[in-house]
Amino acid sequence: QVQLVESGGGSVQSGGSLRLSCAVSVYTDRAMAWFRQAPGKEREGVAGVDSDGTTKYADSVKGRFTISQDNAQNTLYLQMNSLKPEDTAMYYCAVSPYYRGALLLGRYDYWGQGTQVTVSS
Repeated sequence: QVQLVESGGGSVQSGGSLRLSCAVSVYTDRAMAWFRQAPGKEREGVAGVDSDGTTKYADSVKGRFTISQDNAQNTLYLQMNSLKPEDTAMYYCAVSPYYRGALLLGRYDYWGQGTQVTVSS
């Protein structure tokens, strides 16, 4: 059973930065991603990395967020810069059983409990 634990969320002012981490209980060579869900909204893909290292970002975060992974530590990261109030959400990391995730919700089977990010103006 794959277990994921996110950390690094918090409250920051607009323009600030946060780095999220996701510790994965086992090594995986499959696609991984970060999703977020704001109150009253559907969960959406933010950034993903496929097994070949290809990254994909939502248009709303391109140029501001960077996804990376440390395979030796089984950890996924999300560096978030120039944060905006609209980035406020619960952020989840996820692991796919596929080599490519395409940031599609249905392609990810394993989920963490989430970490809250709040950006104030």
